[in-house]
Amino acid sequence: MTALFCEELPEENMETRFTPYCMLRLYADRLALPDRILYLDTDVLCRRSPRAFYEQDMTGIELAGVLDHYGKWFFHRKMFQFDYMNSGVLLLNLEQIRKTGLFARARSYCRRHSMFMPDQSALNKLVRSKRLWPRRYNEQRQLQDDTVFQHFTTSFRAFPVLHTVSVKPWNREGMHDILHLHEYDGLYAEYDAFAATPRPGKEL
Repeated sequence: MTALFCEELPEENMETRFTPYCMLRLYADRLALPDRILYLDTDVLCRRSPRAFYEQDMTGIELAGVLDHYGKWFFHRKMFQFDYMNSGVLLLNLEQIRKTGLFARARSYCRRHSMFMPDQSALNKLVRSKRLWPRRYNEQRQLQDDTVFQHFTTSFRAFPVLHTVSVKPWNREGMHDILHLHEYDGLYAEYDAFAATPRPGKEL
């Protein structure tokens, strides 16, 4: 991946707040991968079966995903049309993506154009065929009873002053004290038990 990345550096976007790792999904077409890939950001947790999302008919569709919570209000192809997709949860049809050259065109665009959210904005600008799914397949705000994927993106808070909040699921203290979220305490307990279990070659 390092070699592929260096071959096509996103030169105009190397100084953004996003790390090179955010760009790696754009190189998937150059790897020996299955035609159907479920891509998840590292700050996404799966709560329910994604089977319906994963097994959807992708004939002629490059990407399937969910609107970006904030971006949908500010970025549009057409006026008053919500169509700006979040790239943290995507079903990729690599066969179709290779046919249309979507990722190759997105990499080229990132080399020449500076953007606030480079890979995500490039995909949204250049995709020719996509399908939007309900927010429960990429819940970027409040956890709901039917949430399939919860995505811990940066959010804005107005009190006591306008500020951003960015808590990731591996930040247990932040999950509890800032988000007041205890839904995943069972997972933390499993991890603690695993980490405390003696294993060959491991010293406690």
